[in-house]
Amino acid sequence: MTDYEVLIMFDPELAEDRQQEVVDRIRTQVVEGGGVWETHTPWGRRRLAYEILHKSEGIYHLLIFSASPEVLSEVSRLLKIDDAVLRHMAVRRVKGSSTSAPTATVAASASTVEPDLVQEDE
Repeated sequence: MTDYEVLIMFDPELAEDRQQEVVDRIRTQVVEGGGVWETHTPWGRRRLAYEILHKSEGIYHLLIFSASPEVLSEVSRLLKIDDAVLRHMAVRRVKGSSTSAPTATVAASASTVEPDLVQEDE
């Protein structure tokens, strides 16, 4: 079995119980496929860098589990055909690593330009 992280971005207008329904369906798929469910971490609503389907925000959930590649393929297939999911990304998890939601202060400071770094031509 391989460790995986799946980040799901839901439609921002989606009800919380519908989001939980999708996560529960994925959890069931993992467990029935012989995998081990580890964690589900809701990251909450985030602003998108660009609009997707005329939406400027998305609701993110991080799923961590161990499963066979066949189970991951089925999970990805289910997420692709679900209209509630705007985007998803599955990656192999590196042992000993931890993934956490980005903080708002990091995103805000990254877009700020330092005024004394700008050079003017004379």
